[in-house]
Amino acid sequence: MNPELNQSVTVLKGIGGETAETLAEMKIYTIHDLLEYFPYRYQDYRLRDLTEVQHDEKITVEGKVHSEPSLAYYGRKKSKITIRLFVDRYLIKVVFFNQPYLKNKFVINETITVTGKWDAHRQTITANEMQVGPNSKGHDFEPVYALRGKMTTKGMRKFISLAYQQYGNKIEENLPLSLLNKYRLLGRRDALWAMHFPNTSDDVKQARRRFVYEEFLLFQLKMQALRKFEREQSPGISQNYSQPKLKSFIDALPFPLTNAQKRVVNEILADLKSGFRMNRLLQGDVGSGKTVVAAIGLYSSVTAGFQGALMVPTEILAEQHAESLNSLLDPFAIRCELLTSSVKGKRRREVLQDLAEGRVDILIGTHALIQEEVTFKNLGFVITDEQHRFGVEQRRILREKGENPDVLFMTATPIPRTLAITVFGEMDVSIIDEMPAGRKKIETYWAKPEMLDRVLGFVEKELGKGHQAYVICPLIEESDKLDVQNAIDVHTTLTHYFQNRYKVGLMHGRLSSDDKDSVMKAFSANDVQILVSTTVVEVGVNVPNATMMVIYDAERFGLSQLHQLRGRVGRGSDQSYCVLLAAPKSEVGQERMKIMTETNDGFVLSEKDLELRGPGDFFGKKQSGIPEFKVADMVHDYRALETARNDAALLIQSKAFWSSPEYKFLRNELEWSGVLEGEKLD
Repeated sequence: MNPELNQSVTVLKGIGGETAETLAEMKIYTIHDLLEYFPYRYQDYRLRDLTEVQHDEKITVEGKVHSEPSLAYYGRKKSKITIRLFVDRYLIKVVFFNQPYLKNKFVINETITVTGKWDAHRQTITANEMQVGPNSKGHDFEPVYALRGKMTTKGMRKFISLAYQQYGNKIEENLPLSLLNKYRLLGRRDALWAMHFPNTSDDVKQARRRFVYEEFLLFQLKMQALRKFEREQSPGISQNYSQPKLKSFIDALPFPLTNAQKRVVNEILADLKSGFRMNRLLQGDVGSGKTVVAAIGLYSSVTAGFQGALMVPTEILAEQHAESLNSLLDPFAIRCELLTSSVKGKRRREVLQDLAEGRVDILIGTHALIQEEVTFKNLGFVITDEQHRFGVEQRRILREKGENPDVLFMTATPIPRTLAITVFGEMDVSIIDEMPAGRKKIETYWAKPEMLDRVLGFVEKELGKGHQAYVICPLIEESDKLDVQNAIDVHTTLTHYFQNRYKVGLMHGRLSSDDKDSVMKAFSANDVQILVSTTVVEVGVNVPNATMMVIYDAERFGLSQLHQLRGRVGRGSDQSYCVLLAAPKSEVGQERMKIMTETNDGFVLSEKDLELRGPGDFFGKKQSGIPEFKVADMVHDYRALETARNDAALLIQSKAFWSSPEYKFLRNELEWSGVLEGEKLD
């Protein structure tokens, strides 16, 4: 970047101390910041023909006042002015809320221009702007900025225009000519001007296209460079596993692998054999068969003479994994051991000693695996399940238990492709997008709260067949803020409803780990038939006898979370059901319920969830891994994201990128961002 663009905004005429403070509140400190403070939307002041306008569209019209204004007061200090306006050959109503001072501005037959929202059904405009006389805006398109303090749009545009006049010739192109020509993109200087001073909607479209691509390309270059350096600086182990043993193991599995499982297994085996350290994310919907894929990977590593580790977030999940891995691997003389905080005393000492001396092939456990006392003789392969549940530091400590072991992260949370390649861009991503044959679809119904008695009758019918049920609530106990069913109240209600017939358990996040485990064990053993729980039950519990799930206030959950919860049932051979109790008031809430009843595909749901909620809220809270883009939108601009990612991957791998003057600016971007760790480039 040209150093002159890094000067303080105070070098511009008219920006004194007070204005500079206001701009600083908007995070504008330099000329560069000012030029790149983009509008968040544009107001269209083109005069429109009412026959072409959509309902609820924001429009500007010019017409003659046809009636005296009628002013009505209502509520506390609230008012409404209504006039009739002749626009071309149409007589429409215009309404102004809380602007009583406008009453004397209207003169019969005088021309006025109004801007507002068009109600096609009532033939009414709810106006938020009005000027006496014909439309006198300088432009059809006017940018709308997020402003603070006394800053106005007019003032903002004046300062940006001044900055452009004085420093516009210092704006340098950072994209290579080959890419500008390939995608017919505007140059950076022209695109900046068009973002702030467009004449038409096409000006905005072309300028936006350019900055969307630029933002995505720069971000993906960082991701691809990280990936390249990670691979080069962390030489992995080349694991020469036994092909014949592996074939015998796969042939002995109780069911054939799906095509998706075969594809993912081949990707993992290729990583194990390569000299690079594996850094792979495995996504698979609930029940898609990730555990078998993990078993194949672990077995391969053991046949190559290494040990494996599987780290999971909860004790009960660790026990379930240990059980399923032992049943698959025991016939092949592979020793799997479980290590959790419950494994104590002599037993613990034995496991740790055998592990250190190489007699344990695979260790399965919770974060107990990363404690200092745990030493592997020759760790080659690490798998972390539900990786987002562990912190970066915990995952790093486990990785450092060996000499650059291969690492596989697994998750049952389907992450939309756009998010996966953005948040996990430095990883390879494998997806199991196919369900094993014969797995029954979970039938999902949406019921209104007033139908609760019928729903409980349905639950009782399933319990009568010897099955079990989950009942999920959003909150633990009553809240003044949210009118939602809570777990403690629901537990009390259901205990009373099913008394002397079925046992009702209660599970929530405030219970201690031991209490949670004992509740889950009682449910797993069918000592408890109904489990009332908050979302702590979401991950990895496997109770094949549970065929029924009821989710209270289902509109409070995102689609991905509803899908995760639903995945707790349907794990046995019997037909399973999920009932969403919800009375959503918003269209988004209703759409969510509808989508849930229509599809069981987690990846379809995750894409829809992203569209409805936006990337920032997809993980339930703002996730630091999601970058903030000024112009680009990962959901709507996903094609540009894919294109930029492919271009970035090719550039980082090419020799020209690291030497040719054409890519100097892009290389500098990487250096400034710290990706190159201060390594000086030409």
